Order: sequence, then structure tokens, then C-alpha cells
Amino acid sequence: MDKKAENILKVNEIFYSIQGESTYAGLPCVFIRLTYCNLRCAYCDTEYAFYEGEDLTFDQILDRVKQFGCNLVEVTGGEPLVQKNALFLMTLLCDAGYEVLLETGGHIDISRVDARVKRIMDIKCPSGGEADKTLFSNIEHLRNSDQVKFVIGDRRDFDYAAEIVRKYRLTEKCPVLFSPVFGKLENKTLAEWILDERLPVRMQIQLQKYIWDAQRRGV
Repeated sequence: MDKKAENILKVNEIFYSIQGESTYAGLPCVFIRLTYCNLRCAYCDTEYAFYEGEDLTFDQILDRVKQFGCNLVEVTGGEPLVQKNALFLMTLLCDAGYEVLLETGGHIDISRVDARVKRIMDIKCPSGGEADKTLFSNIEHLRNSDQVKFVIGDRRDFDYAAEIVRKYRLTEKCPVLFSPVFGKLENKTLAEWILDERLPVRMQIQLQKYIWDAQRRGV
């Protein structure tokens, strides 16, 4: 890698919005959406991030983030960890005093992420078509500041997620989030399943899709 490439990330968009998911839902947040993903989940709502983006230096990214005057920053994608430079970007953001979140698909090693970053890690369910890609060794690296997310599309997904939660005792490690696939699984249905199974998990919806158009970018 040449010296110039070491200072570059391909960025799909940087925007300021309301955090729609995780235990930070409802808070103002700056999102850095990086380009590329090596998964093709059936329910993906950011396919435009697979390839679209512009090359930005770390300084350019930090300058854009600073303009919003918000201390909470999330690095997302796509899959942000596909680009190795994302690790250094998160360290720079932490050094600059930001509270940094990472949203990652759970199929790439999270152990090298700066310890100051709060990692929101997916564990993929069967209906998305990528459950076999999950890197379960990542569970060993979870801290109580992290979060694990399951996107639930049907009853099979729910049963799979419940089994993983119990097998790995995930709720003893960090908050666990169950989210319905928007437009496929009724919120009420997922809520009832969680209550019936007495799972100590947090149900969440994609808040941004209820505030703005579900297909709108930059929210």
C-alpha cells in the first residue's frame, strides 16, 4: 500500500441524524457510512453503499464530522471493517474526544477495534442468507459496553436467535437487541414472542424509518 492510500477511506456518506437503533436510539448522532460490504443480506437497506463513495482523507472526514457539533459518532456501512483504515479512523475519533460507535456485521474480527469504541455487532439469522458467515469467536471479545443485534425476519430466525442468546449467555456479557425486519415482521409479533419466551433482550425498531421515508438516504 502506498503512503497516499494509507491516509484514505472510501466514504459513502457523512450525515447528521437521530440514532435509530441500539441503546442510543433517539440521540442526535453523526454517521460515517463507509463503502463496501462482503455480505449480501436479503433484508439489506443500504445496498447503495456496496460500491458508491468518494475517497476522503482522515483530515477531511474529521473536518466534516466537526461541522455538526455533535459528540456521538457512529461508523457504519456497508461493512466498515472491510476497509482496514477504518480501525485508525476510529482511534482518531476517540483521540478527538468523540463517543464512538461501530456497527458491524459480526463476520470480521472485532478484537483489533480500539477499546474505547462501543461495538454494535450483528449475529446474522437464517432468513438473511448469511448466517453461516458469523464469526462466533467474536463473542469472546465482547465487553459490557458493546451490544449484540439480531435482525429477525420470521419465527425460525427468532428461535435461532434465542438459542444463540442462551447458548453463549449473551445477556450476561452485554445488551442484546432484537429487531424486526422492516416491512416483513410485525412489531407486535416480535414483542409477543419475546414476552412468551421470557427473553431478557431489548426489542428495538428502526426509529429512523418511522420518522422519515423508509427509502430515504442520509437518515
